[in-house]
Amino acid sequence: MDKEQQILQYIRLNPFITQQELAGKIGISRSAVAGYIAALTKRGEIKGRAYILREDALVTCIGGANLDRKAHSKQKVQMHSSNPVTISESCGGVARNVAENLSRLGCTVSLITSLGDDKEGGWILQESKKHGIDVSQVWVLPAERTGTYTALLDLDGEMTVALANMDIYDQVAPDMIAEKWSHIAASRAVFLDTNFPEESLAYLINRCRDENIPLYVDPISSAKAKKLPPRLEGVDTILPNREQAELLAGMEIASLADCRMACEKIRERGVKNVIVTLGESGIFYLTPVGSGHLPPFPTDVADVTGAGDAFDAGFLYGIIHGEELPRACLLGLAASSLTLQTEHSVSPQLRPEQINLLAEERGK
Repeated sequence: MDKEQQILQYIRLNPFITQQELAGKIGISRSAVAGYIAALTKRGEIKGRAYILREDALVTCIGGANLDRKAHSKQKVQMHSSNPVTISESCGGVARNVAENLSRLGCTVSLITSLGDDKEGGWILQESKKHGIDVSQVWVLPAERTGTYTALLDLDGEMTVALANMDIYDQVAPDMIAEKWSHIAASRAVFLDTNFPEESLAYLINRCRDENIPLYVDPISSAKAKKLPPRLEGVDTILPNREQAELLAGMEIASLADCRMACEKIRERGVKNVIVTLGESGIFYLTPVGSGHLPPFPTDVADVTGAGDAFDAGFLYGIIHGEELPRACLLGLAASSLTLQTEHSVSPQLRPEQINLLAEERGK
């Protein structure tokens, strides 16, 4: 079989295979592979599938996807006592929620996560596909239970306590991620939450650094932020909340001046940009060229669940569409404000024209 036919065969087996992987399989240089592909593309044998994802700004979201249960208290929550509630269920998980938000914003998005071979996992797959998320790379693990997250919300929509059963993510080892790498390498950007084990997070961060793939990390909780490696070279942007930033920086944050100092300490670990979400105080960002504080959009809050995920998605939407970081942060705040106004973890009203309009009005 000649080299062109070998290349076509491998591409048929894996449309996301990289030129470097092709070179290794066929035993020729990467530049030679590029020449063959150029000739095949010119003849129409290849229509761009292997490269179309970068052009379409594919974002790969890696991390948690679970069943979210929200218990809305009918009165002020009393600890150590029975509280009357109404319960709702929805798809959740930071990576999955960010993926759905991005899909609603018109982005090409895929999800890499682990689900159990159970009713909950099947429902999450079905719902995610319905919202335009590519779930072809999801692991379905027969012996595990799909993750669940249960939040008790007070009368004002604030979370009082949350319960998480996420043992399934402990099964995700670095070699499993390596098997997905040709898909990950086709991404314009990779979003990572910290649900996976320490060694898997370190593998992803180091390989994205080595292959120059833009990586955006949400630490998602103080406990899980501890799993991040000491050195964060390879992370373009990290997006902690105040509590997570305090842990990552090893200091208390009581003011914007403290926030800037904490961001500087986090940047010393090797990350390029730091964006700290501050709830009612908006966000603070620090980059190699400057810093800034942006207050939130005025919003009537129905439920805070998913607001941080919406910010992450709005920010990423801006970045992959060529916006500067401060403008991308504005788009993130706009997406977050829309989510705060609904009891859904992902706002059904989220559209690119809406967050752009809100950002434009804010910029005037």
